[in-house]
Amino acid sequence: MKRLPCWSGWRKDNPVYSVQTRIFTLDPQNPDPAVIVQAAERLHADGLVAFPTETVYGLGANAFSAVAVGRIFEVKKRPFYDPVIVHLSDISQIEQVARDIPSLAYELAQAYWPGPLTLVLKKGPQVAPNVSAGLDTVAVRMPNHRIPLALVETSGLPVAAPSANLFTRPSPTSARHVLEDLNGHVDIILDGGDCPIGLESTILDLTASPPTVLRHGGLDLDLLRERIPHLQIARRYVQTDEGLPMSAPGMLAKHYSPKAPLLLFTAQTDAALTRLRDLASALAGRGFKVGVMTTMEDARHFSDLNLEIADLGSAADLPQIGRRLFAQMRRLDSLRVDVILVRAPAQEGLGLTIWDRLFRAAEGKVFDLDKPLEAEEIISLLVKKEE
Repeated sequence: MKRLPCWSGWRKDNPVYSVQTRIFTLDPQNPDPAVIVQAAERLHADGLVAFPTETVYGLGANAFSAVAVGRIFEVKKRPFYDPVIVHLSDISQIEQVARDIPSLAYELAQAYWPGPLTLVLKKGPQVAPNVSAGLDTVAVRMPNHRIPLALVETSGLPVAAPSANLFTRPSPTSARHVLEDLNGHVDIILDGGDCPIGLESTILDLTASPPTVLRHGGLDLDLLRERIPHLQIARRYVQTDEGLPMSAPGMLAKHYSPKAPLLLFTAQTDAALTRLRDLASALAGRGFKVGVMTTMEDARHFSDLNLEIADLGSAADLPQIGRRLFAQMRRLDSLRVDVILVRAPAQEGLGLTIWDRLFRAAEGKVFDLDKPLEAEEIISLLVKKEE
């Protein structure tokens, strides 16, 4: 398969798309139609519009315009081989962007749209080739949020939109996060407040036999299994240096990453927290500014140490942890920590999605707290990365 260039439009004589960014604050339940019209006009002019969804903020462009979609890749510095999702406002629009649509697609759309489920289908001829990294498939979904639904409906366009952040950075769950990464490179930011789920959609490939989940997300897999008993789960973590088209967004091994190295830890025993505390203390003692992302219940084990604590909420409330995950990564980055320590949740239900995001943020490096930790070995890894 042909390797694709890393960045679309990356040439010294072709500067990255730059504009004066305007921000509009909207009621997420009743967005101002006049503002939505302005945003729709920018889409028709091949501009970029960032908007909230129930999952994360998206960076939207006209899915029929290769020029507009190319600007998404330019401003995000996103690899050209990483496809983007097309957003719809009505089930009937599937036919505008896909072909040879299986009946199962309509059944799932009726059941779970609008909502955090993305379907991979055969791509229709109108969709710009760079939406799908040149492949013959397209990922589509209908967000469960009035602002993007109004934008798609008003513009009359399907909207291609990955997360509205710089490539590999933690996904944006507020307009402030979008501004941090893309100020001056997006025409309009529609501020609809914080995203209620905070984790990206589940991606289901209906061109595969049997249907295959390519990315864990906001829709519980048990719901899909009720309708697809033979559902398959694909766990492929693509390296950025492969340069080959991917079948869906969000499959890269390094993704959702804070600036500071994130170290992910697993554990089953009661000794785990003591070992993690000892490691945090050792790192702080060696001059590292340490951030710990932890549950409310576990935070007390670190309260007497000189650390930056990022509270993810109660261990019993996985939806709350999901909502806070990316925002807390960004907060620790703003505090300029040198390293972030995280104990992984159980890989069950929504915990599978949280695990997936943390695994990618940690670039696949996982340490077992049930075994004695060699603090010096971890310190040497951090020092080597800094060099």
